[in-house]
Amino acid sequence: MSKSRALIVGMGVSGLAAAKRLREIGWEPVIVERAAERRSAGYFIALFGTGLATAQRMDVLDAIGSRDDPTTVSYDVDRRGRRRRTPGFPDVPGSPRVVLRGDVESAFHDTVAPHTDIRYGTTPTTLQEHTGGVDVTLRTTTGEEATETTERFDLVVGADGLRSTVRRLAFGPDTQYTKPMNHIIATAFLKEQVPGLRHQDGLTFSEPGRSAWVFPFANHQPGVLFNYRTRNENAQFSRPPAESLRRAFGPAPTGPVLDHLIGQFGQADDFLFDSTHQVLMPTWHTDRIVLLGDAAWCMTLYSGMGASTGMAGADLLGTVLQRNPGQIPRALREWEQRLRPFIATEQKAVHSVGLQMFVPQTRRDIALRAINQKLVSSPLTARVMKIVMTSALKHKSIDIAAP
Repeated sequence: MSKSRALIVGMGVSGLAAAKRLREIGWEPVIVERAAERRSAGYFIALFGTGLATAQRMDVLDAIGSRDDPTTVSYDVDRRGRRRRTPGFPDVPGSPRVVLRGDVESAFHDTVAPHTDIRYGTTPTTLQEHTGGVDVTLRTTTGEEATETTERFDLVVGADGLRSTVRRLAFGPDTQYTKPMNHIIATAFLKEQVPGLRHQDGLTFSEPGRSAWVFPFANHQPGVLFNYRTRNENAQFSRPPAESLRRAFGPAPTGPVLDHLIGQFGQADDFLFDSTHQVLMPTWHTDRIVLLGDAAWCMTLYSGMGASTGMAGADLLGTVLQRNPGQIPRALREWEQRLRPFIATEQKAVHSVGLQMFVPQTRRDIALRAINQKLVSSPLTARVMKIVMTSALKHKSIDIAAP
């Protein structure tokens, strides 16, 4: 009997995890990636309990490793460069593991690539779904030449991110499902740390509607993350990103720290400058086409759960397909019924907790953040605050993909 074939569109965390899991249950995955080659290390991410449990079960946790540095010291800074010590991300309850997106991708890639058909520079152009499978026309571009082929697959997995081609072809235009959050993110790696900070130190600058973070990593140069609110996303892309950053953090003088960080961003070899959107859909699947990760439920980096839910969704997909042999539509229904309540809770938490943590929206938010930091730092209140914060983040440790 021939193996069931799955086309996986997108070679990020979700796509690679899906390929690994499907191969484990006896399927033949084929991965297509629109980029001409593998991507760079990517930005800072955190793996909470959900992601750690999934990675452990999928036997990649050790390969992912950790970028935590126990000697890290974190500071709040103002425009004049004045610093005060403050709890940093490593102090968040629940012991989230700090890694780079590329660490997770590499862990999966190293196990998947030797046994999987991976095609770069390739993207689907049509999807024709029927009871026997999905006929997919694939366009492959090499240099200036493009070729098209049509192949049949038992299942198509759209793991191709926020601006998913699979979602557009199977469900409709992006505008129908993407909800703008009216914020811009910009991230890059620093060639030079902020003067006066050690390589392993972190930093946070916050004003209403805008912030800058420096994330330190073990065995890697630090990363910078800018966030700012905007009423006109299109205008932000009409000029060089560094210029948009200077405008967003003006009109007051940037001061020594912001000036250094924006300058470093402008000199970076690679960077991300993009608007933020959540993806909200009434369903993530048809009978033989399923969306996974950011393509289905993008929660933005403000959730801290993008990679974790991508892995968990892929793991659970393999479990339900194995449990429902030859019954793909039923398996996909079971998959979504189990996963959707968890995702919905995390998406709501982005607005009530995540966004305010990364980008305080008002002076009141900044004041509350400062109060919380004092309470966490005080020997008299630290234990109580840890209990409160652990309870607030408990949902991020649910092993939603557990068999």
